[in-house]
Amino acid sequence: MLVAAAVCPAPPLLVPEVAAGAAAELAAARTACSDALAVLAASRPDLLVVVGAADPDHQGPYPQGSRGSFRGFGAETGVHLGEPGPVQLGEGEEGPRLLPAPLAVGAWLLHHARWGSAPVEGFGAGEALETARCLEAGRELAARADRVALLVMGDGSACRSLKAPGYLDDRAAAFDAAAARALGSADTAALAALEPVLAHELKAAGRAPWQVLAGAAEGAGLGGRLLYEDAPYGVGYFVATWS
Repeated sequence: MLVAAAVCPAPPLLVPEVAAGAAAELAAARTACSDALAVLAASRPDLLVVVGAADPDHQGPYPQGSRGSFRGFGAETGVHLGEPGPVQLGEGEEGPRLLPAPLAVGAWLLHHARWGSAPVEGFGAGEALETARCLEAGRELAARADRVALLVMGDGSACRSLKAPGYLDDRAAAFDAAAARALGSADTAALAALEPVLAHELKAAGRAPWQVLAGAAEGAGLGGRLLYEDAPYGVGYFVATWS
């Protein structure tokens, strides 16, 4: 059963070694993420699952100990999910898969917060994952243990300004406002109603992870709180807690 969740943005720039001289620009977001992780720790979960966007080749579960790297973003910084240890390989895999960037950022946040409250696993939600499948995946994650917590890594639209990665789209502000309301009020129905095609057009990578959260939280009776909302670099970033 889901007992708590934290929603955080997933840009590698949250990692100071990646941001370098621009690290201070996301200081408020990092502080909000730390506050959100404190809520997760206080929930005393039996299992924490980090959920984030992933391409089709990297979606699905990641066991505790899975490793990630920010080398592709110019930083010699490595991370792992929870305590490092043996990684169980799936059938046909030649070696452990590296964490997708959003899960690696989540692992870095947990390391930065000195997480040690429960085992940590990961789940990559592909952008093309249909809403029904996202909801189903969330229900499955919530049933993994008596007390499950989720750290959900995802960004809003990337079309909030002329210099945004997706350029300016007049629909982006309304999409992000709806997402912020849903995340801040733990509104599972509103999250489930986010349109995948529109999210894709607005480059909103958080749509699938947020809908996994919606499925996990069905019937849990959690309340939400929005801790941070901004659009630096023209990308919608949100931090919220559900408990």
